[in-house]
Amino acid sequence: MTKLETYFQNAQDLDTYISEMKENQEGLLKIYESFTVPEDDSRIEQVKQKSYRKVLAISEDWCGDAMMNIAILKHISELLDLEVRVFHRDQDTDLIDQYLTNGKARAIPIFVFLNDQYEQENVWGPRAKAAQVFVEETRKKLLPDKDDENYDEAVQQAHVVISNRFKTDSNLWKEVYNSIMNKLLNP
Repeated sequence: MTKLETYFQNAQDLDTYISEMKENQEGLLKIYESFTVPEDDSRIEQVKQKSYRKVLAISEDWCGDAMMNIAILKHISELLDLEVRVFHRDQDTDLIDQYLTNGKARAIPIFVFLNDQYEQENVWGPRAKAAQVFVEETRKKLLPDKDDENYDEAVQQAHVVISNRFKTDSNLWKEVYNSIMNKLLNP
């Protein structure tokens, strides 16, 4: 099995990943520019005491969750002075297969927090609980049965609704921020 260090070294640095995005770059940058880290967050100093130094983010440009979550991760990484590299999920599925959601889904993004020796210290992803609830409720409301002839069209409509909310809901961004920070404090 390939070591996390090898994946990290073969991944793109975060700024290069963002600059090369084709589908969700505008949304990611809008979220990044609009989100502000809470000034009075006591967790920041606590997390700085941990051994996190690097983040291996498993992602793809087309993913709406990644668009929102990576924008928030960028703020966190700047705050904590973490080096972030992005490994494309579909480039080598052996990596994502180590982090399957519910034991079966290659859901992204996944953030693997590493120490200086490239050892895994913590893992977060693919969604904050509040985002998961929103996505589940939206799908329940908008999607017919899978055998319905309009199912594929409804899936596309649901993706648009979800993506638009991810791009505009500052409360959801705070939920993502809090979810990541709480996870970093409590592995």
